[in-house]
Amino acid sequence: MELADVVTAAVAVAHVGLAAAWLGSMLYGLLIVQPRLARLLSADDELLEELLTRLGAGNRRPVLAIIVGLLVTAPLLAVAVDADGAQVALLAADGALVLAAGGTFARVSWRLWPRRVFALPSERPAHRAALRRHALFMVALVGGAFTAAVTALAIS
Repeated sequence: MELADVVTAAVAVAHVGLAAAWLGSMLYGLLIVQPRLARLLSADDELLEELLTRLGAGNRRPVLAIIVGLLVTAPLLAVAVDADGAQVALLAADGALVLAAGGTFARVSWRLWPRRVFALPSERPAHRAALRRHALFMVALVGGAFTAAVTALAIS
């Protein structure tokens, strides 16, 4: 095994690992944590809102780091695998999907989240629904990016 192969493997693992971590954490929150909290705290909306707010606090920097990592490793991966036309197209699609997910994350983080934090109790269900729709959209985008990257690697 040559050094180039090791570098290619490291970049591939970093890229796919970052996408998997982002996708997995979103799915865990959406499918496990949030529904469980909603069931356990159905009688106390104030406590539910406080816990959801605390769970969401401080997530901007780690997610932004993942987005930057994905946007840096995608072109590195194209160079490392000496990508052909199909691989370049798949990795470009991967990058476009990550950019779209990043834009959605920015909207959630800097527009929807502050509105939710300051929402009246009667407004919370609508804010939760909007955040859930955006989260599901990000899952689709990041899942698509992950699939594009893995497919690009599989055809190398």
